[in-house]
Amino acid sequence: MLKFIVRILINALALFVAAWLLPGIEVGGAASSGDTTGVVLSYLFVGLVFGIVNALVRPIVALLSLPLTILTLGLFTVIINAGMLMLTAWLTSFTPILFSVDDFFWTAVLGSLIISVVSMVAGSLTGTRR
Repeated sequence: MLKFIVRILINALALFVAAWLLPGIEVGGAASSGDTTGVVLSYLFVGLVFGIVNALVRPIVALLSLPLTILTLGLFTVIINAGMLMLTAWLTSFTPILFSVDDFFWTAVLGSLIISVVSMVAGSLTGTRR
């Protein structure tokens, strides 16, 4: 259970860094009306949704796109990650917490690269990547 909570915190941190660096990624909604607690809860909720999407949908998409991933020597994984980011944005549009990514190229692609790097570094520091 603790590992699951740490993964949600890492996802929230990675989404925060991506939203801070890229102007096309925004997190907001009813809970984030300017107070710090609302903003933190918004990022935690979006981190939870992003974690669920990565746990349930990403393995299926990665398996179905395996020939294309092999053909591009693994570079198609970046496109899959950007697609998971866009899917998270679409899923959270049905909730009071809004997570928006304005376009696929280049915002979602760069956002997925930033999220991957931050998740990798934070996961190795906390020991959840083992």
